[in-house]
Amino acid sequence: MMNQNQVLIIAEAGVNHNGSLEIAKKLVDVASEAGADMVKFQTFSSDRLVTKSANKADYQNQTTDASESQYAMLKKLELSREMHEEIIAYCKKSNIGFLSTGFDIQSIDMLVDLGVEQFKIPSGEITNLPYLRHVGKYGKPVILSTGLANMGEIETALDVLETSGTHRNQTTVLHCNTEYPTPLDDVNLRAMLTIRDAFGVAVGYSDHTLGIEVPIAAIALGATVIEKHFTLDRTLPGPDHRASLEPDELKAMVNSIRDIAKALGDGIKRPTPSEINNIPIVRKSLVSATAIRAGDCFTEFNLAVKRPGTGISPMRWDEVLGRTAIRDFAPDELIEI
Repeated sequence: MMNQNQVLIIAEAGVNHNGSLEIAKKLVDVASEAGADMVKFQTFSSDRLVTKSANKADYQNQTTDASESQYAMLKKLELSREMHEEIIAYCKKSNIGFLSTGFDIQSIDMLVDLGVEQFKIPSGEITNLPYLRHVGKYGKPVILSTGLANMGEIETALDVLETSGTHRNQTTVLHCNTEYPTPLDDVNLRAMLTIRDAFGVAVGYSDHTLGIEVPIAAIALGATVIEKHFTLDRTLPGPDHRASLEPDELKAMVNSIRDIAKALGDGIKRPTPSEINNIPIVRKSLVSATAIRAGDCFTEFNLAVKRPGTGISPMRWDEVLGRTAIRDFAPDELIEI
């Protein structure tokens, strides 16, 4: 689907629309203008997702009303089916792919009904067996986040998806940390490579750190998918804005990722088109160190190695030593045999 120099960049709008269709469309605009491949939202029903007494994460208490339950916070961030339809249509108009994380079975079914051809499984559902089976039975490409998970849990989730109908080569596994923002000491990017090597899957990185350095580094390590939260303004109210990129930062990240992906190349070591003309300039040839008469033997005393590299390669030094000069050579003249 993608060649090795292509990276799928998912601009994660998440719930940073604050329940507003107008803001959601502005987020689509920002993602499209930044050059992201897809913009991702979150599809859920608070009634199916969380109990009314469930606590919020510490970072959510710091960014929203601490006296408010997780249920109350999420209820304000739901997107209706009609809002989904408008956002999907707007994405098509804006020439950017639409993706959404379905947090429950009914949300998955609604996304399928809306024409979504790829699933994003959030970190919290990696241990949800009925959910994984339901996603797997569709046989569609899957992006699986692995925040909070150990290797055994990742393996089990992959096995469930595969036995349910989604082949392992259809799944990209994202290394992830669920803390917002993620401390750099907890990023552990090398775990992405451990996942790749252990399970033979394509890998990527879902980033919750501040800034853009870590996702760029992930590309250099071999990530094929990058997911990153963004917002219109980090000062907006809501749980995820503070750990999100603003529009100019998102664009800078996308541009840097594209540059790094291009610079990684195909791994074949050979002269490149941009440097091929430098070969005769930089490399050297065998030349006469002194005047040499026809019939003289070439020796280490009358031969030298100098630029340009348009004559006999110095790698043939042993072959030339002891041979007879076929003509006279002035000093610094390219040797011929």
